[in-house]
Amino acid sequence: MEYDALIVRTDFGDEGAWEAVLRELHPEFRVLDRDGASTEEAWTAYRDDEDLSVVFLADRHTMTSPDRALLALNLGWEDTSTLDPTYYQDLVDHPEPRELRVMPGAVHSVHVNLQLANMDFAEFADEAATSPGGVVHPL
Repeated sequence: MEYDALIVRTDFGDEGAWEAVLRELHPEFRVLDRDGASTEEAWTAYRDDEDLSVVFLADRHTMTSPDRALLALNLGWEDTSTLDPTYYQDLVDHPEPRELRVMPGAVHSVHVNLQLANMDFAEFADEAATSPGGVVHPL
C-alpha cells in the first residue's frame, strides 16, 4: 500500500474518459470517490496524512482534456507568503510548487519517486514546465 498512488476522482461526467484513465494507470493505485470536491478540499483532506507526499485528482480537466492529465497536489506544500524574508528569503523567492499535471502513465513514477525522496515536487514541476502541454509524461 505504501507505493500505491492515491487517485481522488472528483468528476463523474464521463465514464468513458474515466475508463481511459484507468487503462493508462500503473496497476498499483487506489481510488477514492469525492464527487465535486475542489482542489482545496482535497488538499486539506490529505495534507496531514504522513504516508502520502502527493495525491492525484481525476478532475474535470482530466476527463475533458485529450491527454487525460491528472492534477498532482503537493501535500508537503506550505504557504510562504507569511514568512519573514529576512530569514527565509530563498523560500519566499522560490516557493515550492503546489500542483502540476501528470499523464496517467507517469502517475506511478511520480508517486514512488516522491515517496522515496528520490526527487522532489519542484523537480517534477520543472520537468512539466519544459514538456509538451506542461505535463509530466511517462519515461
